[in-house]
Amino acid sequence: MNENSDDAAVVAQRLHLATGFLATERGWVVERLAALGPRLRSFRDDQIDLEISLKDRQGAEQRVTLECWVNRTPRLHLVATSSERDLSAALNEVRNELVRQVDEAKTRTEPRHNRALRSVPRLSENE
Repeated sequence: MNENSDDAAVVAQRLHLATGFLATERGWVVERLAALGPRLRSFRDDQIDLEISLKDRQGAEQRVTLECWVNRTPRLHLVATSSERDLSAALNEVRNELVRQVDEAKTRTEPRHNRALRSVPRLSENE
């Protein structure tokens, strides 16, 4: 199996299609969101929930919303939205925004980026 299909499988396992998407579009949506796969692999399967919805399809106020819940401490709820009229472009936009948010959330919680954990007080020579 190649890396791209592995990434798509990760998204496919965790994605719920909500309002506005047809079940027959699932494969196409998963393919568009496959770039999320590498970011989500660092979490256990039971820690991630993804949901995508589409409001006012083909209308003037079309809106795609991609939500991600990460069940860990602290619990994260990430939301990416797009008002792009082209559905493919909207999916790309929410995918890229969620990738950015997941990367940012990981960076905030990693110890190497925590100043308090990096700063170890030095003992003086007399002690």
